[in-house]
Amino acid sequence: MSSGYPGISLWHETAGDSWEPRPALMGDLEVDVAIVGAGYTGLWTAYYLAEARPDLKIAILEAEVAGFGASGRNGGWCSALFPASLDKVAAGSSREAAIAQDRAMRATVDEVIRVAGAEGIEADIAKGGTVVVARTPAQLERARHEVEHARSWGLGDAELSLLDQTAAEKRLAATDTLGATYTPDCAALHPAKLVRGLARAVEARGVTIYEQTRVTAIAPHAVFVEHSRTERDVVSADVVVRATEGYTPTLAGLEREVIPVRSLIIATEPLTDLVWSSIGLEERETFSDGRHLLIYGQRTADDRLVFGGRGAPYSFGSRITHADASDLRTHRRLQETLVELFPAVRGHKITHRWGGVLGIPRDWHASVGYDPAGGLAHAGGYVGDGVATTNLAGRTLRDLILGIDSDLTALPWVGHVSPRWEPEPLRWLGVNAGLRAMTVADAEESATGKGSLVARAVAPLVGGH
Repeated sequence: MSSGYPGISLWHETAGDSWEPRPALMGDLEVDVAIVGAGYTGLWTAYYLAEARPDLKIAILEAEVAGFGASGRNGGWCSALFPASLDKVAAGSSREAAIAQDRAMRATVDEVIRVAGAEGIEADIAKGGTVVVARTPAQLERARHEVEHARSWGLGDAELSLLDQTAAEKRLAATDTLGATYTPDCAALHPAKLVRGLARAVEARGVTIYEQTRVTAIAPHAVFVEHSRTERDVVSADVVVRATEGYTPTLAGLEREVIPVRSLIIATEPLTDLVWSSIGLEERETFSDGRHLLIYGQRTADDRLVFGGRGAPYSFGSRITHADASDLRTHRRLQETLVELFPAVRGHKITHRWGGVLGIPRDWHASVGYDPAGGLAHAGGYVGDGVATTNLAGRTLRDLILGIDSDLTALPWVGHVSPRWEPEPLRWLGVNAGLRAMTVADAEESATGKGSLVARAVAPLVGGH
C-alpha cells in the first residue's frame, strides 16, 4: 500500500502531507509506553502523556501509516455523540454519572478545536452543529420523542432543539422535510489533516512513530511485532496501550472483542453557490436523517458534499481486507440517496468513493480501561463516533496511566467491560440479518410513513442506541 496511500480517500488525497512511511521497527525495543495503533486514540494518548511527562519514552507502532484507518477516512464529524444512550450508561452506573459522561463529551468537541489551534493544525474545522431531518411522520415522531427524552435528562434547547419545517429547511433543505433536531455540539473537519497534524505534534514532543510495523499480539508489558513467519521483534514496556479499534480482531486472542463493520462514503465535485443555495448548510452543519440505517454528511471547506452510510455486509470471521474500502452496490445506493435528498446534485460528478471499518462492541458501549498490574491499557468501541471520543479517551488514559484521580477517571465508561461477540457462524448470520432488517424497515417506513415493526423487533438484537 505504500505507493497508494493518497488514493485511499478524498481526505488522504487532499491532506497536503507526504504519505511516505516513517521507518519501521527493526529489532527489539524497550520503552516506558508502547502504543499499538497510530490513529486518533493512539495519537491523542501519546500527545497528552508526552505533554504531562516529557521524560517518558513513548513509541507508537502502526501496521500501515498514521491515519491509514478510520481516523483518516471517516465522515469528518467531531461530535458529542456517545454510542451508548444515557439510559444505558446510567443502568451500569448512575444518573449522575451518565450526565457527567454527556457533559464530558460536549466539552471534548471544544478541546479538539483548542488543540488543533494551539498546534497549528489546519483541519478545516467549522463548529456548525448537527441537523437531523425528519422526512416521514414516523421519523418526526421519533425526533419529538428524542427531544422529550433529552428534557427528562435536564438537557434544554442549548443541547438539543426540535425544529419545525421552516427552521429545519433553513439549515438543510432536504426533500420531504417535516422537521428536524439540532445540536450545536459538533464540528465538521478534515479528518486526515487532523490525524496527520497530530502525528507531527507528538513527534515534536519526542514520541517515536514506527510505521509499517505490524503487531500480531500483545501481552502484559510486551508487544510482539512480526517480520515473517519465523522472525519477530519484542517491544518491552511498562505500559502497553491497545488503540486498534476496528482492527482489534487482527490481534491474537481478541478476535471477538469488537466486530469490524464497514461504512462507505462518496464525495461530489465542488458544487456551485447556486446549488448550495438550494441545499443550505451555510454554517457547515453536519447532517443526517431519521432513518434506521445511518447516513451522514457534511459540506467540506472546498464546497463538496461528503456523504456516507452503513449497510455494506459484514465479512465472515471479522476479516478485514483492502477490498473493504469499496462496495459497488452500497456506493451506488449512496449516490441514489444523495440525489433523492438533494435533486440539485443530479448530474454533478462523484469524484471519490471509499470506505473502511469501524469497531462495534457487543453492547454498543465504548470503554476505556487500565490494569496497572499487567500494564495493559485500552480504549475503543466507538461505533463510528470516535473523532471526539478518542480525545476523551486519550486524556483519560493519561490520568489512568499516571495514577491521577480525576473527573475523567471517574466517568462511567472507565472500566466498562463489553461482552464478547458470538463465535462464527452465529456472528455473521446475526449481524448481516440485522443490517438487512434495518434496510427493510427503512423501505417500509418510506412507503407507509408509519413506524416499522421490523425495526422495533430487531433493534435490541443488533445492539442499537
